[in-house]
Amino acid sequence: MKLRKSRESKRGRIEIIPMIDVMFFLLATFMLASLSMQNLNSLPVNLPKGKAQPMREKAPVTLTVTKEGKIFVDKTAVTLDSMKSAIESKLDKSDPSIVISADTGAQNGLVVEVMLRARQAGAEHFLIAVKHEE
Repeated sequence: MKLRKSRESKRGRIEIIPMIDVMFFLLATFMLASLSMQNLNSLPVNLPKGKAQPMREKAPVTLTVTKEGKIFVDKTAVTLDSMKSAIESKLDKSDPSIVISADTGAQNGLVVEVMLRARQAGAEHFLIAVKHEE
């Protein structure tokens, strides 16, 4: 006499449609997250337009010069005299690069003076922030 199991085992199925939905959701999430990964420590100013290569992953020190003539080191307000010590404390000695984020209405003489003071603080390379030209 053959005994039958009280429960018949059913074979599991893998539903492909929900898996595709999940994959599209993950793709959209990672795309949006990668768009917001570029982080500059600057204030919003009216940048000049131009074509430039994307920046590296590590964010360098950012110097911002506003239209009104205010100077900021990584969103911290400084004067020309106190700028050197602020840059020296934040500058990476292995890669002494500084991003200059100057408003198009800023005085050219002030921007040059800021760059000269940054050079005295140990900066060797200057990167100029621009809006991406269409």
